[in-house]
Amino acid sequence: MNDKRFPESRQDLIAIQSSLVEHLEKAREATVCIKLKQGSGSGVIVSADGLVLTAAHVAGGVNRRLTVVLEDGTEYEAKSLGVNADNDAAMLQIEGQEDLPYVEIEKKRDSLKPETELGDWVFSLGHSGGYDKERGSVVRLGRMVRVAKSTVQSDCKLIGGDSGGPLFDMNGTLIGIHSRVGRVLEQNMHVPIQVFHKYWGALSAGEFIGSGPFAEKPVPGTGFLGLAVEEVEGGLEVSRVEPKQPAQVAGIEVGDLLLELDGVELQSSSDLKELMAKRSAGDLVEVSYSRDGEVVVEEITLAKR
Repeated sequence: MNDKRFPESRQDLIAIQSSLVEHLEKAREATVCIKLKQGSGSGVIVSADGLVLTAAHVAGGVNRRLTVVLEDGTEYEAKSLGVNADNDAAMLQIEGQEDLPYVEIEKKRDSLKPETELGDWVFSLGHSGGYDKERGSVVRLGRMVRVAKSTVQSDCKLIGGDSGGPLFDMNGTLIGIHSRVGRVLEQNMHVPIQVFHKYWGALSAGEFIGSGPFAEKPVPGTGFLGLAVEEVEGGLEVSRVEPKQPAQVAGIEVGDLLLELDGVELQSSSDLKELMAKRSAGDLVEVSYSRDGEVVVEEITLAKR
């Protein structure tokens, strides 16, 4: 079907349709909606234990809490791993799962360019405009209209909410991730899967790669917890909690005794300051505190100072 400039017969159209139908169900099962504070994005599961590929501008940064929604409406908690802010590539990890639907990805090659060539038929999926259980993910059929070293372009029609979603060849193999949704519906850019292969180790290790423009580089010292403490025997007693800030949202109250931050024991206010000086806005931290003798552990996303 890829060796012709256009379908020349009814049989050609049937061949394209049959290939799409054959691979669509599996691709849809692995395509997820990613809930964001404002709006949503998409992604695709590439391993049974829940590794998700998406766009850096959807993930937003490293070590952040996100919620992913499967095609059937099942929701899972996930954490962002690494991001490539230069190429708009990112990974998420769904937590505590072992038997999730997933798709095969294009094999690693020396070149960053995908094996798919100019003019090849492809199809895209995404949760356009957000998750809709009755509708499901939206499929668009199209062709490759530009193939470059670290980005490709298709004429599959995409809109907001599709960002981070998958681009497949007609064998159902993942070849790219939606990056820039164009002002013109048919002008959309994708990150080739070869870019993910190149940075796979760094992304899976939770590294922030590049300097932009697709994600904001973490700035140590900008993370804000939103509380004040006093040194007492056994830890740091919370003396003030700022309204609507991360500590209050997490349920921390005046009188609680802070014990640890990310597993590090807090013996003085300087311990807390030293640790927070290394944390950035958007970072996910684990806070352990005591209330009425009961120890509570909370994961908190830091605000911007």
